[in-house]
Amino acid sequence: MKLRNIKTIISREYLTRVQKKSFLLITFLGPVFFAAIALLPSIIMFMAEDKGKQIAVVDQSGIVLPKMESDATITYHDYSTANPDSLKTQLSDLEMDAMVLVSPLDSATNSVNVSAFSNSPISVDLKERISDKIDEAVEDYRISLYDVGDLKQIMNEVKSDVNISTYTIGEDGEEKISSSEVFMIISLLLSTIIYFFIAMFSGMVMQSVIEEKTSRVVEVLVSSVKATELMFGKIIGVACVALTQFLLWIVLTAVLVTGVSAFVGFDTMMGDPAQSEQMMQMTGQMSGVDMEQMAAVTEGDGLGVIISTLKEINYGQLIFGFFIYFALGYLLYASFFAAIGSAVENEADTQQLQMPITVPLIIGFFIAFYAFKAPDSAVVFWGSMIPFTSPIVMLARIPFGVPAWELALSIAILVGTFIACGWASAKIYQIGILMFGKKTTFKDLWKWLRMK
Repeated sequence: MKLRNIKTIISREYLTRVQKKSFLLITFLGPVFFAAIALLPSIIMFMAEDKGKQIAVVDQSGIVLPKMESDATITYHDYSTANPDSLKTQLSDLEMDAMVLVSPLDSATNSVNVSAFSNSPISVDLKERISDKIDEAVEDYRISLYDVGDLKQIMNEVKSDVNISTYTIGEDGEEKISSSEVFMIISLLLSTIIYFFIAMFSGMVMQSVIEEKTSRVVEVLVSSVKATELMFGKIIGVACVALTQFLLWIVLTAVLVTGVSAFVGFDTMMGDPAQSEQMMQMTGQMSGVDMEQMAAVTEGDGLGVIISTLKEINYGQLIFGFFIYFALGYLLYASFFAAIGSAVENEADTQQLQMPITVPLIIGFFIAFYAFKAPDSAVVFWGSMIPFTSPIVMLARIPFGVPAWELALSIAILVGTFIACGWASAKIYQIGILMFGKKTTFKDLWKWLRMK
């Protein structure tokens, strides 16, 4: 292969793509999208909240209504003397959104049965708010039955909520406070970014190869340069485009988020603390994170802990790891996708061939998503060594600290695998790029690999 030819192809691929309107559009709209992802949850939670709800309460127990204190969201109205059957048919006339019927106390369970009636289904949030009030009333009643003074206060004082302060000991023996939750957030963020970038830009290489093959442009190109030079030039050219776009996204997203935060105000953007807590709980349920532990980081001197933790991160290793694993992971998968693109004539034919390639990438993402729970476990360790998953999994481990030998071994295996797979992909590419009129199978790919 001639280096000059590869440089020419890289330049062509880079300039052709960065000058496209689609590149400029995605580059400048991408940060708006990322900023929206960062800001929209709090905005949506604020706008989606039920407000001004009018609730008629028929309390036959005598213990619930005193706990039903109205607020900006819900106003409770006492209709305990009204006939429930008659009241629930007059909700629209009384401008009530719902009627809550609380049964008399059950002496066996010291509890109540509750029914809610409305002309349209009530929201989950409204149901939970009403339920919390009733639960509190029943609990207070049960506590009062024990006839122990200040029993509720005693129970609250007995409850334990121990927060473990974690410290890392440096090579000089100095102890520095840290937070595993901060490392977890960085781990999830980096592994998600690198997964989507490798998948997106590798797919871009395959699409470009298919377009050139379908339009027969490739026949003109291979008459001037070798097929392998064309493949590697295309892969590296798209990589340069990816890095350019990524750096621009970082800068523009930071500017947008900072600008919106300064204009709207941080407190306004964060919204009601109750909404923020609800959002954190939802996030925790989806990711399996203990949000109570995470919330403890922000209490007391939480900001100091976060700053101390951020100072402890080896940013040199983190930045080096991100770019080296992104570059090598991209080159590995892009060579696969380029080979697949050369073997087919349209994107519909790629589904079967790319399945064995995308599965390891997805497995790597799932391992990385839970790497923060046990970064040194066997499955995470081997996931960071196996070259088809290491670009994602190792990057998720780096914030927790990775021995230099493990990092070096993982990179060496990844480099060796790329060289071997790049050579194999090049053999498939130089044959497949000029093959037309036949649907390629795995048997064909294996035959091309064995050809001299």
